[in-house]
Amino acid sequence: GRENLEAISFLQQLNHEMYSIFPDVTMIAEESTAWPGVTKPTYDGGLGFLYKWNMGWMHDTLEFFREDPVHRGHHYREFTFPLMYAYSEHYVLSFSHDEAVHGKGSMFGKMPGGPTNSDWQKASNLRLMYGHMFGHPGKKLLFMGSEFGQGREWSHDRGIDWWLLDKAGHRGLKEWVRELNALYARHACLHCEADGGFEWIDFSDTIATTASYQRIIPEYAADRLPEGVDPSDRLMFVFNFTPVGRISYPVGAPAAGCWEIVLNSDETRFGGSGTGSSDTLETRPEPLHGREQRLELDLPPLGLLILREAG
Repeated sequence: GRENLEAISFLQQLNHEMYSIFPDVTMIAEESTAWPGVTKPTYDGGLGFLYKWNMGWMHDTLEFFREDPVHRGHHYREFTFPLMYAYSEHYVLSFSHDEAVHGKGSMFGKMPGGPTNSDWQKASNLRLMYGHMFGHPGKKLLFMGSEFGQGREWSHDRGIDWWLLDKAGHRGLKEWVRELNALYARHACLHCEADGGFEWIDFSDTIATTASYQRIIPEYAADRLPEGVDPSDRLMFVFNFTPVGRISYPVGAPAAGCWEIVLNSDETRFGGSGTGSSDTLETRPEPLHGREQRLELDLPPLGLLILREAG
């Protein structure tokens, strides 16, 4: 009973007129409440925006990744809870200018780092968080400078700190974001917005502090795909949230056969240490995580492995 009916009517009419005159326009709501139907069509009672910023995801994700790795096992709710409402609207996952100004520091500065190798740990954590951003349902928004880990808070009085690209760690972070964008463009399972396109594999190991999930194309959405897109397209994401590598770590495999490592955030070209599984691995017929097969992976420290079915 506290709705501003005039404001609702204005936004509905605004979006209706914009899409009637300019059908290719993108209207995005920078909106932080739980008001329902922001991205529902106006004819269905919604406000009619095409997308809405997912401020809850942004807040919870930053809270999880800014935790010291030794404490992350106690904060899995921040990592998992956004999936409870991920398909309730058409979302944009936003790491915007709001998170890099007004004393909040930079994205790089928010990441934890130890007394030694602090910049290496910060960059590794940032690669890990950006990897989750691209694995999570929703469009992506990353404010300028964040893609290579600018250390200083952004200011309109000066330019971006491009000189940081003289450092291997920052060049590697930029290359990681480039590869994530390329992966996103190649794989329909990542930009498919159909509910059911995300499946947890496991997030129960809060001692080793790992997690895994897969992105798929739901069967009911297959007939909506453009011609030539493989409806069986899927990717598997496996995270290690600690600086301790995990050797032969078992993970339930979504399907039997060979799985290929397509990206490893700890590769040296990304500024990493060059550890972790590579190439192609074959599943073993041993049940795990509710799956009939398992993979044994070498998880790099503060690292992410992204796999696809081979062949």
